[in-house]
Amino acid sequence: MRRRVREGDREAFAQLYEEFARPVYNHGLRLTGDWSTAEEIMSETFLTAWRSRARVQEDGGSLLPWLLGIATHKADNARRSTWRRQMFLARRLPPPDVEDFAARSAGRIDDARRLRAVHAALGRLRRQEREVLALCVWSGLDYQETAEALGIAVGTVRSRLSRARGKLARFADESAARDREPQVRRGEVTGVAALAALPVREELT
Repeated sequence: MRRRVREGDREAFAQLYEEFARPVYNHGLRLTGDWSTAEEIMSETFLTAWRSRARVQEDGGSLLPWLLGIATHKADNARRSTWRRQMFLARRLPPPDVEDFAARSAGRIDDARRLRAVHAALGRLRRQEREVLALCVWSGLDYQETAEALGIAVGTVRSRLSRARGKLARFADESAARDREPQVRRGEVTGVAALAALPVREELT
Protein backbone atom coordinates (compact mmCIF):
# COMPACT_ATOMS: atom_id res chain seq x y z
CA MET A 1 0.00 0.00 0.00
CA ARG A 2 2.78 2.44 0.88
CA ARG A 3 4.55 1.78 -2.41
CA ARG A 4 1.34 2.13 -4.43
CA VAL A 5 0.37 5.39 -2.71
CA ARG A 6 3.88 6.75 -3.19
CA GLU A 7 3.71 5.93 -6.91
CA GLY A 8 0.36 7.72 -7.31
CA ASP A 9 -1.86 4.66 -7.70
CA ARG A 10 -5.36 6.23 -7.64
CA GLU A 11 -7.04 2.96 -6.79
CA ALA A 12 -4.77 2.53 -3.77
CA PHE A 13 -5.47 6.10 -2.69
CA ALA A 14 -9.21 5.52 -3.00
CA GLN A 15 -8.79 2.46 -0.78
CA LEU A 16 -6.84 4.60 1.69
CA TYR A 17 -9.70 7.09 1.76
CA GLU A 18 -12.33 4.40 2.29
CA GLU A 19 -10.38 2.95 5.20
CA PHE A 20 -9.31 6.12 7.01
CA ALA A 21 -11.71 8.94 6.09
CA ARG A 22 -13.83 8.35 9.19
CA PRO A 23 -10.91 8.28 11.67
CA VAL A 24 -9.52 11.47 10.10
CA TYR A 25 -12.93 13.16 10.32
CA ASN A 26 -13.38 12.09 13.95
CA HIS A 27 -9.93 13.42 14.83
CA GLY A 28 -10.74 16.78 13.27
CA LEU A 29 -14.06 16.91 15.11
CA ARG A 30 -12.46 16.19 18.47
CA LEU A 31 -9.84 18.87 18.00
CA THR A 32 -12.22 21.57 16.77
CA GLY A 33 -15.64 20.64 18.15
CA ASP A 34 -17.31 21.58 14.87
CA TRP A 35 -18.83 19.18 12.31
CA SER A 36 -18.41 21.38 9.23
CA THR A 37 -14.82 22.26 10.14
CA ALA A 38 -14.07 18.57 10.63
CA GLU A 39 -15.36 17.85 7.12
CA GLU A 40 -13.07 20.53 5.71
CA ILE A 41 -10.13 19.12 7.67
CA MET A 42 -10.82 15.66 6.28
CA SER A 43 -10.96 16.93 2.69
CA GLU A 44 -7.84 19.05 3.07
CA THR A 45 -5.97 16.21 4.74
CA PHE A 46 -6.46 13.82 1.84
CA LEU A 47 -5.73 16.55 -0.71
CA THR A 48 -2.46 17.32 1.07
CA ALA A 49 -1.69 13.61 1.39
CA TRP A 50 -2.10 13.16 -2.37
CA ARG A 51 0.11 16.15 -3.13
CA SER A 52 2.82 14.99 -0.70
CA ARG A 53 2.59 11.28 -1.49
CA ALA A 54 6.21 11.20 -2.69
CA ARG A 55 7.31 11.67 0.94
CA VAL A 56 5.79 8.35 1.99
CA GLN A 57 8.44 5.77 2.84
CA GLU A 58 7.90 2.31 1.39
CA ASP A 59 8.86 0.63 4.67
CA GLY A 60 6.53 0.98 7.62
CA GLY A 61 3.14 0.07 8.98
CA SER A 62 -0.26 1.73 8.69
CA LEU A 63 -0.51 5.12 7.00
CA LEU A 64 -3.02 6.34 9.59
CA PRO A 65 -0.39 8.13 11.75
CA TRP A 66 0.77 10.03 8.65
CA LEU A 67 -2.79 11.09 7.84
CA LEU A 68 -3.60 12.08 11.42
CA GLY A 69 -0.41 14.10 11.60
CA ILE A 70 -1.56 16.10 8.56
CA ALA A 71 -5.05 16.44 10.06
CA THR A 72 -3.58 17.77 13.31
CA HIS A 73 -1.85 20.59 11.45
CA LYS A 74 -5.03 21.33 9.48
CA ALA A 75 -7.03 21.52 12.73
CA ASP A 76 -4.50 23.93 14.21
CA ASN A 77 -4.81 26.14 11.12
CA ALA A 78 -8.61 25.95 11.33
CA ARG A 79 -8.59 27.07 14.98
CA ARG A 80 -6.44 30.09 14.14
CA SER A 81 -8.71 30.97 11.21
CA THR A 82 -11.81 30.67 13.41
CA TRP A 83 -10.25 32.91 16.05
CA ARG A 84 -9.43 35.59 13.46
CA ARG A 85 -12.95 35.39 12.04
CA GLN A 86 -14.50 35.72 15.51
CA MET A 87 -12.36 38.75 16.29
CA PHE A 88 -13.48 40.35 13.00
CA LEU A 89 -17.17 39.64 13.64
CA ALA A 90 -16.92 40.95 17.19
CA ARG A 91 -16.15 44.38 15.76
CA ARG A 92 -19.26 44.33 13.55
CA LEU A 93 -22.97 44.71 14.26
CA PRO A 94 -24.74 41.55 15.58
CA PRO A 95 -26.59 39.46 12.95
CA PRO A 96 -30.41 39.68 12.72
CA ASP A 97 -32.56 37.20 14.64
CA VAL A 98 -33.43 34.01 12.77
CA GLU A 99 -35.93 31.23 13.36
CA ASP A 100 -34.94 28.75 16.06
CA PHE A 101 -34.84 25.22 14.62
CA ALA A 102 -33.81 23.57 17.91
CA ALA A 103 -37.00 21.54 18.21
CA ARG A 104 -36.33 19.93 14.84
CA SER A 105 -32.79 18.98 15.75
CA ALA A 106 -33.01 17.90 19.39
CA GLY A 107 -30.82 14.81 19.01
CA ARG A 108 -28.08 16.62 17.13
CA ILE A 109 -28.13 19.52 19.56
CA ASP A 110 -27.83 17.14 22.50
CA ASP A 111 -24.80 15.57 20.83
CA ALA A 112 -23.39 19.04 20.25
CA ARG A 113 -23.92 19.92 23.91
CA ARG A 114 -21.93 16.91 25.08
CA LEU A 115 -19.24 17.60 22.50
CA ARG A 116 -18.97 21.22 23.64
CA ALA A 117 -18.66 20.13 27.27
CA VAL A 118 -15.75 17.82 26.55
CA HIS A 119 -14.21 20.24 24.07
CA ALA A 120 -14.37 23.02 26.66
CA ALA A 121 -12.31 20.87 29.01
CA LEU A 122 -9.86 20.06 26.23
CA GLY A 123 -9.64 23.76 25.46
CA ARG A 124 -8.09 24.32 28.88
CA LEU A 125 -5.17 22.10 27.90
CA ARG A 126 -2.15 23.30 25.97
CA ARG A 127 -2.42 22.63 22.24
CA GLN A 128 0.36 20.02 22.32
CA GLU A 129 -1.31 18.16 25.20
CA ARG A 130 -4.69 18.23 23.44
CA GLU A 131 -3.21 16.80 20.24
CA VAL A 132 -1.46 13.94 22.02
CA LEU A 133 -4.59 13.12 24.01
CA ALA A 134 -6.74 13.05 20.86
CA LEU A 135 -4.31 10.78 19.01
CA CYS A 136 -3.57 8.35 21.84
CA VAL A 137 -6.97 8.12 23.53
CA TRP A 138 -9.54 8.77 20.82
CA SER A 139 -7.76 7.73 17.64
CA GLY A 140 -6.18 4.69 19.27
CA LEU A 141 -2.60 5.29 18.15
CA ASP A 142 0.16 3.86 20.30
CA TYR A 143 3.00 6.03 21.60
CA GLN A 144 5.28 5.29 18.64
CA GLU A 145 2.58 6.04 16.08
CA THR A 146 1.65 9.27 17.86
CA ALA A 147 5.28 10.32 17.89
CA GLU A 148 5.43 9.61 14.15
CA ALA A 149 2.25 11.60 13.49
CA LEU A 150 3.49 14.68 15.37
CA GLY A 151 7.18 14.41 14.57
CA ILE A 152 8.25 14.25 18.21
CA ALA A 153 9.99 11.75 20.50
CA VAL A 154 8.14 8.91 22.20
CA GLY A 155 9.21 10.25 25.60
CA THR A 156 7.62 13.59 24.73
CA VAL A 157 4.38 11.82 23.88
CA ARG A 158 4.39 10.11 27.27
CA SER A 159 5.08 13.28 29.23
CA ARG A 160 2.47 15.35 27.37
CA LEU A 161 -0.16 12.65 27.79
CA SER A 162 0.61 12.35 31.49
CA ARG A 163 0.25 16.11 31.99
CA ALA A 164 -2.98 16.18 29.98
CA ARG A 165 -4.56 13.40 32.03
CA GLY A 166 -3.48 14.99 35.27
CA LYS A 167 -5.09 18.28 34.28
CA LEU A 168 -8.32 16.58 33.14
CA ALA A 169 -8.55 14.75 36.46
CA ARG A 170 -8.17 18.07 38.25
CA PHE A 171 -10.82 19.69 36.04
CA ALA A 172 -13.17 16.80 36.86
CA ASP A 173 -12.62 17.34 40.59
CA GLU A 174 -13.36 21.04 40.19
CA SER A 175 -16.52 20.29 38.21
CA ALA A 176 -17.73 17.75 40.76
CA ALA A 177 -17.23 20.28 43.53
CA ARG A 178 -19.44 22.79 41.70
CA ASP A 179 -22.19 20.54 40.51
CA ARG A 180 -22.85 16.82 40.65
CA GLU A 181 -22.52 15.26 37.18
CA PRO A 182 -25.86 13.83 35.91
CA GLN A 183 -26.30 10.10 35.42
CA VAL A 184 -25.42 8.91 31.91
CA ARG A 185 -26.09 5.72 30.04
CA ARG A 186 -23.77 2.83 30.74
CA GLY A 187 -20.73 2.93 28.49
CA GLU A 188 -21.32 6.54 27.39
CA VAL A 189 -18.23 8.72 27.72
CA THR A 190 -19.34 12.29 28.39
CA GLY A 191 -17.53 13.47 31.50
CA VAL A 192 -14.01 14.80 31.78
CA ALA A 193 -13.11 12.13 34.31
CA ALA A 194 -14.22 9.38 31.92
CA LEU A 195 -12.11 10.89 29.15
CA ALA A 196 -9.03 10.95 31.34
CA ALA A 197 -9.59 7.31 32.30
CA LEU A 198 -9.75 5.90 28.78
CA PRO A 199 -6.99 3.36 28.02
CA VAL A 200 -4.00 4.02 25.78
CA ARG A 201 -2.26 1.49 23.55
CA GLU A 202 1.33 0.78 24.48
CA GLU A 203 3.94 1.26 21.79
CA LEU A 204 4.70 -1.66 19.52
CA THR A 205 7.72 -3.77 20.36
